[in-house]
Amino acid sequence: MSDPLAPAPAADGFSADQFRLLADNVPALIACYDATTRRCMFANKQYARTFGCDERTIVGRTFAEVIGEEAASEIAPQVDHVLEQREAVVYERQVVASGGQRRWLEVHLLPHLGPDGMPQACFVLISDITRHRLAEAAVRESEERLAKFMQANAEGIVFHKDGLVTDANPPILALTGYTLPEMLGRHVLSFIPPEHVARVISVMSSGQETTYELAILAKDGSSIPVEFIVRTMVRGDERIRMTIVRDMRDRLAAQARIHHLAHHDALTGLPNRGAFMDRLDPLMAGARDSGDHLALLFIDLDHFKRVNDSLGHLVGDTLLQTVARRITECLRASDLVARFGGDEFMVLLPAANQLSHAQEVAHKLLRAIEQPVEIEGQSISVTPSIGIALFPVDGDTPATLIKHADTAMYVAKSRGRANVQFFEPAMASLAYEALVLESQLSQALERGELELMYQPQVRADDGRFVGAEALIRWNHPERGLLTPDEFIPVAEQRRLVHRIGEWTLRQSLRAARDWQSPSPGQPLVPVAVNLSNMAFHAPDFVDSVAALLAEEGVPGHLLEVELTERMLMDDVATVREVLGSLKRLGIRIAIDDFGTGYSSLGHLKDLPIDKIKIDRSFVKDLPGDPGSLAIARAVVQLARGLGLVVIAEGVETEAQRASLCELGCDELQGFLISRPLTGAVLQTWIDERADAASMPRRVPSG
Repeated sequence: MSDPLAPAPAADGFSADQFRLLADNVPALIACYDATTRRCMFANKQYARTFGCDERTIVGRTFAEVIGEEAASEIAPQVDHVLEQREAVVYERQVVASGGQRRWLEVHLLPHLGPDGMPQACFVLISDITRHRLAEAAVRESEERLAKFMQANAEGIVFHKDGLVTDANPPILALTGYTLPEMLGRHVLSFIPPEHVARVISVMSSGQETTYELAILAKDGSSIPVEFIVRTMVRGDERIRMTIVRDMRDRLAAQARIHHLAHHDALTGLPNRGAFMDRLDPLMAGARDSGDHLALLFIDLDHFKRVNDSLGHLVGDTLLQTVARRITECLRASDLVARFGGDEFMVLLPAANQLSHAQEVAHKLLRAIEQPVEIEGQSISVTPSIGIALFPVDGDTPATLIKHADTAMYVAKSRGRANVQFFEPAMASLAYEALVLESQLSQALERGELELMYQPQVRADDGRFVGAEALIRWNHPERGLLTPDEFIPVAEQRRLVHRIGEWTLRQSLRAARDWQSPSPGQPLVPVAVNLSNMAFHAPDFVDSVAALLAEEGVPGHLLEVELTERMLMDDVATVREVLGSLKRLGIRIAIDDFGTGYSSLGHLKDLPIDKIKIDRSFVKDLPGDPGSLAIARAVVQLARGLGLVVIAEGVETEAQRASLCELGCDELQGFLISRPLTGAVLQTWIDERADAASMPRRVPSG
């Protein structure tokens, strides 16, 4: 039987074999089914093999036999439509290949009509479009991922083609205040501030993928600092630019905060040491070029540590903030101020061509800083000591100028504090000497160079020994015997006074224990020790004294501490508490140099004081000077009224002794009684005077 579909030989010689060759080699499945029987009349090699046949065995099989009943039933409506409507149909099917892979097929059904217009056959043309569908799915998936990325990303994203916005995500809309319709189709340059347009054009025209910082314009006209991350996306023949827009405001604010903290003091907000030094050098260079002078003021608060120790660091911090504000308020906008550390402040006055200007500012600062501050219901005041060095006279480098201002400040402290001192060349040598003295003093204790001497104290009426004042001396290896005035100020400045004070107390307690007479009629007498301001206000002072008494086995009543009026008037509430603790240990309290300082009599009567000492400056002119006599009489009467013992120091003549006895003074101390003695000589003196009933009339040797 001949092939019903084999075409007749063409005039150009195109034969059935050539048709077969063509059909077997096109990238498609081709078949033809009879319209009535629906049996296969022709199939190319790909079609036949797809359904498990070859080009010959497939012929004559029904449509259902070739593709299966289920598939035939599924596509029957398509076949019916072609034959009934006599028009082509195109549809897609998904099939599962023998390997389990899903394939997508595009099926074309074409009617073959006879001369009468009735369908005689149906052509089937099947193309495998799996690759296209997978590519489309990949594109859709990519677009979905991109859409999700745009929606979920916290940073703004803008797509644009040829500069025109094609898409934008919610974060960029929220950042700029625009809606999506308002952004779509607009040129990206319309969102860029004019000063940045040229840069954006350069990046766009070069097509480079880069990251850079600039700003964008929000809908309200504000400029927002941002970072652009620019990338190019290719979709088919289209090149689309994607720009990630990162809001830089928080980052820039954090950077500004970090920069501020790096250059400013966190407590006061003033520039710190580093920032001050960065500014000082160029200011000095400018002044050098212009011939101007600069004034550098080194400010240190007097006894500030006492505030922290007694009232706590929170109060101290509040006080420092107040001082910083007061300093700033006293200065011009052109002046430079910084907190140098702790309780130290630095002020630089540009164009300080007149000494009077620097002096005026310094005294203005003194008055402002010393004003009381109300903190937590307490009135607190501190005073500053100010040293001034001038550029270029006192130093032409930052280090030298600061060093000389620091030196002048320490001189101000040594001269009574709360004052101003200009640097003088002689101060440099004094500072060096103080540094050397400090180094030597730190070793004096270990080398045994410090010693105590004792000046006896006696009753005014009968000369009986009632105590002795411990006086520290330094046997300097080069300068000989030094008195406290020559080295204690250095010890206070260099924080050596605590060690020296502890050593003095310990040695004094041992001496008091050793010189007590075993005679039944001789009472035990105390040793009097001068306390430094720094030692007395130390937070552990009372505990350290109690520990020394216990370690040396000495009862508290054998110790008498001497304090100045000024020490008693600073922070009266704390002083009262400390004195009360000392009294509970049995220790006696004396006010030294009474009348030379200032004190409130109302406070004095409330403090647990045992003794008042008349200063030698009021004793030396007795009895001839009416003023000194009146002061001495007033002190004695005050002591009598308060129930206190009164002792006069610096008694050197018989006339002074007689005058003080007549005034009613209880005790005497001075060269008339005895010069300061070593511990061994004092013991001999005590033994010799144990039975004496009269005032000694000579100065003992030793």
